[in-house]
Amino acid sequence: MAARGTDGMSAGGVLSRRVISLRRLGGRLATEAGRGRATAVTLAVATVAVTALGGWLCLQVYDQRAEVRRHQDILAAARQSALNFTSLDYRHYDRDSANVMKGATGDFKEQFAAQTRELTKLVAANRSVSEGHVLEAGIARADERSARVLVVADSKVTNKAAPEGQSRTYRLQLDLVLEKGRWLTSDVEFVG
Repeated sequence: MAARGTDGMSAGGVLSRRVISLRRLGGRLATEAGRGRATAVTLAVATVAVTALGGWLCLQVYDQRAEVRRHQDILAAARQSALNFTSLDYRHYDRDSANVMKGATGDFKEQFAAQTRELTKLVAANRSVSEGHVLEAGIARADERSARVLVVADSKVTNKAAPEGQSRTYRLQLDLVLEKGRWLTSDVEFVG
């Protein structure tokens, strides 16, 4: 006969219930451990996803800022080129034409250089002075190496024929290219 405890239960019954309780506890612990692993994996995946998203967003902001800066540089170069091109004075034409050449490259630079001697004579003979002002400039297209900019500029021109001066409005299309870190004008066209 089995020994009975003070509560009237046999020692085997108590042991049996304790084993069952331990099995249940073990099952609960295993379930909780599984949940803990699942939570850890979920947190790790979420951390990787948030880190990747943060990195991607940082790259997007960097690219956007680089594009804004590039557009500012393009517009500044186009405005300066248009101003140099529309501001010429017979009294210091060498300096003014040198300013045009500093911002030029390619065919435009070659053409302007080839015409400089004739232009110098023409400007001096007419005592021509042109004071340009850029009114508006906008980028028609741009990428990392080239751009097309439309510029509207006014100029007051005085010469022998118009000593009081005449106002002129220019609509220019400037093509620019990036060379050695500088945006230079490679072509200028008068448009509409």
